[in-house]
Amino acid sequence: MFTEGFYRQIPCPFHFFRNPWNSIIVTIADLKTRLSTATSDDPQAAVAIVDALLAASADAGASDLHLLPSADGLAISWRIDGVLQPLGSVPNELASNVVTRLKVLARLLTYRTNVPQEGRIAARPGSVEVRISTFPTLFGEKIVARNLPRGEPPLARNADLGLPAEVSQSLRDALLQTSGALIVAGPAGSGKTTTAYSCLREIMDGGRSRRSIASLEDPVEVVVEGVAQSQVAEAAGFDLLTGLRSLVRQDPEVIFIGEIRDAEAAAVALQAALTGQLLITTFHATDAAVALSRLGEMGIPPYAIRSGVRSVVAQRLVRRLCDCARPAELDAAAALNLGRLELSAAGVKRPVGCEACRHTGYSGRLAVAEVLDLQSPRVAEAVLARSDAATLREAATASGMIGLYPRAAALMSEGVTSAEEVIRVFGIAI
Repeated sequence: MFTEGFYRQIPCPFHFFRNPWNSIIVTIADLKTRLSTATSDDPQAAVAIVDALLAASADAGASDLHLLPSADGLAISWRIDGVLQPLGSVPNELASNVVTRLKVLARLLTYRTNVPQEGRIAARPGSVEVRISTFPTLFGEKIVARNLPRGEPPLARNADLGLPAEVSQSLRDALLQTSGALIVAGPAGSGKTTTAYSCLREIMDGGRSRRSIASLEDPVEVVVEGVAQSQVAEAAGFDLLTGLRSLVRQDPEVIFIGEIRDAEAAAVALQAALTGQLLITTFHATDAAVALSRLGEMGIPPYAIRSGVRSVVAQRLVRRLCDCARPAELDAAAALNLGRLELSAAGVKRPVGCEACRHTGYSGRLAVAEVLDLQSPRVAEAVLARSDAATLREAATASGMIGLYPRAAALMSEGVTSAEEVIRVFGIAI
């Protein structure tokens, strides 16, 4: 089931969904037309629009649905395979009704339009749970509706994630330890949480004696059986730092922190990792070396980083070329860069587009990952010397780490992804 990489977002193969207006099958093009022609004459128009959008985004495998207000109405787009794609718009006279309908479903305060709010829409039969986030803008409230994963996939084990062999092995080794921190790093939308949840499942099914596992998340995205999961509630005074300080007194053997965001939380988390708990957490950073460097910038002493962090896994998600891809020619400079990496340009392909991939040229995603092992003497020396990210990266590469960029280049060389996708994800050309 997961041979193509667990992070794949499977699109709706037939490109249609059941329309609540009349319960017949309609195309995405028809949805766009209906959105632009809907009027306020129908009192149920907003309800029908919201139901259709939520159903369509779930069926299409979209991770997020964006509703952006403007002077002309409500622009709608969705994110599929990590890319935001325009879907249509709602006329101005219906925009506020659509926003209000979503807020009602998420049990938010409809009269509060000047402050951000967050809520959830419970999963209905055949649908998924949706997390709603509102944000005030010049022309009204912007809404992002995130489709939360359905039951079993987020609980897959590490072997299902399609990670490189040495990264998977490093994860397995780290999860067998009784102390130290495993940090999963990457930008937003890079699959960090999916990897972290798979680590929890790996521990639960690892065959060792049962371990006490507790989590502190903001929010809890997936319920993991056997894990004492807690959700931050800052309005009630239960913030990440308060929860973490209390959590270490709950006799946990494994602690999962949804995300380390500030210096105080990082200090408490590393202290737990140094005093007998295995810590799993996510961290926003472009790569593994930057993650270590940022911990130092937060004021964490080098000895604490060196002793407390076992390894840092950094990852990105790139789109996989559809079968309709065709051979591509690279310019001389790009081919030379591949040659320097000892890679061939012969297998490079370009996206074309067909009905199966919605004419995007891509179908699903896969992970590009690197692992920085702090057990390496050279890396340890660089950490203790308070080296910058570039020096840390150089030390890790000299110790055998294969970085994100060379891995992405290899996938491009093999025709798995394209040069355009590497540029989109990494911001640099081959």
